[in-house]
Amino acid sequence: MNLLPSGKCFYLSVVICWLTSRVDGSLWYMGTLGSQVMCDNIPGLVNKQRQLCRQHPNIMQAIGAGIKDWIGECQHQFQNHRWNCNTIERDHNVFGRLLLRSSREAAFVYAISSAGVVHTLTRACSQGELQSCSCDPTKKGSSRDAKGAFDWGGCSDHVEHAMRFSQAFVDAKERKERDARALMNLHNNRAGRKAVKRLMSLECKCHGVSGSCSVRTCWLALADFRRTGDHLRRRYNGAVQVVMNQYGTGFTTAQRHLKRPSKNDLVYFEDSPDYCIRDQESGSVGTGGRVCNRTSRGVDSCEVMCCGRGYDTSHISRNTKCECKFHWCCAVHCRDCKLEVDVHTCKAQT
Repeated sequence: MNLLPSGKCFYLSVVICWLTSRVDGSLWYMGTLGSQVMCDNIPGLVNKQRQLCRQHPNIMQAIGAGIKDWIGECQHQFQNHRWNCNTIERDHNVFGRLLLRSSREAAFVYAISSAGVVHTLTRACSQGELQSCSCDPTKKGSSRDAKGAFDWGGCSDHVEHAMRFSQAFVDAKERKERDARALMNLHNNRAGRKAVKRLMSLECKCHGVSGSCSVRTCWLALADFRRTGDHLRRRYNGAVQVVMNQYGTGFTTAQRHLKRPSKNDLVYFEDSPDYCIRDQESGSVGTGGRVCNRTSRGVDSCEVMCCGRGYDTSHISRNTKCECKFHWCCAVHCRDCKLEVDVHTCKAQT
């Protein structure tokens, strides 16, 4: 996606549509087409979001550049499951009606998108792509860790700046609504942001005679976004079903014997559909036509993926590299071979 600024006009990414889909599904469709629009003409934004959009078009562009990565990470995490974070082409809501349901899948989508905003903006700050931020200015002087003293140096990723902007922009709509679903979204948005910060690590470079490491220079660095995806996927697996408390100000667990959710947990209200069959009301597209693994005993098995409907087998030829040999120096020569494979796909519902 090419994101070219032109005064107040710029290609607005689908991320804005993602984060505001509950108000106007047409935003998703507009963003998917990459339409060039004015902030003032985007329906569904609350005043705070519209103000930030006008003031920071370069930040909007940076966020837009990362949207495919977040969707890709979601699809990687669920590639072998009945719900595979599938998107629907030319639908006003990229995820269909999925986000209208307060399920654990919706919780994951909100968390991963919020985390994506923080990760993308933090990286853009460190790489000098934004005028409003750079490296973390607070990481100066000396400090200590478990290994001893060190000097701050290099470019520490300025995650706090990204978290502040993400909270201001992403959460603005939910803070205006303040209903049960808005509180759920706010909680999961925060869990996504905190995951990025929590996974940052201290990286150091040694200085001294013969690598003696008598002096260390260190900086804080973002983890690869895959680690954030892995972390949030574990949180999805342990997501807590909640209900509103009697005051309407927070949550309590739906099952009293379970622990109260922490700020790092994902929370949801409604049970998920089984995603076996196409159901427009719930947002399920079904598993008809999905590839399954005939020999697996896991969630990607044909028995589980196809929900007992059975599967079809087709024989296809794939081109692959074979008989590769290393030649000194420095090339690898391979033959082009055809490989006959069986592909198993779930039968459609009848």
